[in-house]
Amino acid sequence: MTSTVHRTCPLCEAVCGLTLTLDEGGHVTSVRGDKDDPFSKGFICPKGASLGRLDEDPDRLSRPLIREGDLWREVGWEEAFAAVKAGLDRVADRRSAAIYLGNPNAHSMAGALYGAPLIKALGTRNVYSASTADQMPKHVASGLMFGHPLAIPVPDLDRTDYLLMLGANPLESNGSLCTAPDFPGRLKALRGRGGRLVVVDPRRTRTAALADEHVFVRPGTDAYLLFGIVHTLFAEDLVKPSHQVNGLAEVREAAKHFPPEAVSGRTGVPAEVIVRLARELAAARTAAVYARIGTCTAEFGTLAQWLVDVLNVLTGNLDRPGGAMFPKPATEFGARRRPYTVGRWKSRVRELPESNGELPVATLADEIETPGEGRVTFLITVAGNPVLSAPHGARLDAAFGRLDFMVSVDPYLNETTRHANVILPPPRMLQSGHYDFALLGFAVRNYARYSPPLLPLDGQPSEAQILARLAMIASGLEGDLDEFVIGEMLRKATETPGSGVEGRDVAGLRAELEGETGGERRLDLMLKLGPYGEWTGKGDLSLRKLLDNPHGLDLGPLEPRLGEVLKTASGLIELAPPQIVEDVERLRGKLEEDPPEIVLIGRRHLRSNNSWLHNVGPLVGGSNTCTLQINPADVTRLGLDGEAVVRSAKGQLTVPLEPTDTIMPGVVSLPHGWGHAGSSQSVAAEHAGVSVNTLTDESTVDVLSGNAVFNGVPVTISPTGVIIAQ
Repeated sequence: MTSTVHRTCPLCEAVCGLTLTLDEGGHVTSVRGDKDDPFSKGFICPKGASLGRLDEDPDRLSRPLIREGDLWREVGWEEAFAAVKAGLDRVADRRSAAIYLGNPNAHSMAGALYGAPLIKALGTRNVYSASTADQMPKHVASGLMFGHPLAIPVPDLDRTDYLLMLGANPLESNGSLCTAPDFPGRLKALRGRGGRLVVVDPRRTRTAALADEHVFVRPGTDAYLLFGIVHTLFAEDLVKPSHQVNGLAEVREAAKHFPPEAVSGRTGVPAEVIVRLARELAAARTAAVYARIGTCTAEFGTLAQWLVDVLNVLTGNLDRPGGAMFPKPATEFGARRRPYTVGRWKSRVRELPESNGELPVATLADEIETPGEGRVTFLITVAGNPVLSAPHGARLDAAFGRLDFMVSVDPYLNETTRHANVILPPPRMLQSGHYDFALLGFAVRNYARYSPPLLPLDGQPSEAQILARLAMIASGLEGDLDEFVIGEMLRKATETPGSGVEGRDVAGLRAELEGETGGERRLDLMLKLGPYGEWTGKGDLSLRKLLDNPHGLDLGPLEPRLGEVLKTASGLIELAPPQIVEDVERLRGKLEEDPPEIVLIGRRHLRSNNSWLHNVGPLVGGSNTCTLQINPADVTRLGLDGEAVVRSAKGQLTVPLEPTDTIMPGVVSLPHGWGHAGSSQSVAAEHAGVSVNTLTDESTVDVLSGNAVFNGVPVTISPTGVIIAQ
């Protein structure tokens, strides 16, 4: 006996629909793309095809662990939570507590709903996440320009005529801050209808190979290139903003210092190419500029992300079909009560500014190591492995050993959680409900889909229950967290004009909510109050409707909605925020600097995402290997053969070489997430690789956002066996 069920893939940002076949024991026997999903239409990648193997990984933890010295003991859930309470009770000052949220929280319904209450319950400003190792520059730029850090325009892929893409490789990443299942098919369709795709990248990636044109650029210089394009638009009178803005004159003045001839030497892009790109953008019937992690994880990440949307505004392509548009997710974020700002508080040791309520993960080791009032002594990690993902991971690894107490919510005993005193494993993915609260806010077409749990919990608490219990322990309160949150949301909604339920009875509304769990009831509430919700009079969306449509619902193409999204104090797009204009001077000051001889960049793999996917047999090997990509000319020039020693200011690694002309001379590339030597994860240990974050530098961050710098890291390369004088 078998059964066929449908599920959203939770492994990357593409939110593809899957069709799974389960045997009578609940084991996945096949995974296919869901052809009836209106968004993904049957597309599937190797990660999604391996969902069953990952879900049933024998190395996944199923019971809590308590560490006693160097040994681990399986315990029951009540004993585990009691140990957490005892550890937290020893924290006299909550300024000494910290939390780190890893990337999978964005792919988890529980992470989206229960992370904020847990942070609030901890009562600390020491909040860290993968966002400051990935995307914080985009949030800061959007917050300063549009008034909300989640007001992120995405390229209208299915209707645009011209796409300029920088530092993104969606044929292998499946997209990022741009939710688009079958990104490759969408790019091919763009070209098929006569559109043009230009990719700017230090490597000729699979995406670049698909493009009409690939432009090599030196890592970390994207802001110079974009400013050169902006300069050309002004110089040739090609500026045609379609919206009222503040700061147009200030942007024109700033761009004067970055003519194509000046930035060409810094970027490696010929001046005539920069001019042509500007003219093509301006002449295209519709166009969009899109940039991702390669541009975010650089010294001027926020300036680059700001300039992306400056170009979308200046060419008249913001908030119009075929341009860069704002999605309308079914659980729309609420209005911001005050103008967005950064730096509301600073880190204790390095005085790095807060962004989006977070401090840079690049300074977490400082906060643990440095004595004094407020030193971090207690840490919770949720679905994260910062020892492998944060800059200078070796230092963070040592720092975790100095904590008084650490709790990890994680399915694995890995490079980070091995330092924990208590590990609380969430249940398997198929035992959990799934809705993409975060990712559907970046979708290139409005869409909603809910996947209920497919398998029973068998007495184990859900991930939501684990996080809620931690929040209650941290707050010292008792009761039902979900009921408290639902009550507060309903109270606010009934007091808000235009909500659709203003003046209605809270108890009556509460009685209308459906759902088997607190998380489902909260989802039902958000859907009913959302822009398509049955309570708002704008639609009939609810949890029940999603349950009745297991393949998902198409909610229509993106539509112009800047007026709804814009939350700035002025009510206008702030094209030249003062903080950004000030940082332009820093960019200008480095224009004439000589670049390092060799710099290091990261690399994405189609069959990988984060370190936890390295324990699935079908996803390791083949092209998914930990090698140093290097141009053959550099191999010859440096006298290398087979493997080489890579050195930075922070450490050194010996790595197998992969000579390839797909990477520009003077640039080398290592993938992230590796470094599993000695791991208790059996497959990962057999394919250990090395951690690129042995080389990255936690002392260098993007000034405006605090984001770590992983691209453009100066390194030296030498043959093995050669001693280099320090």
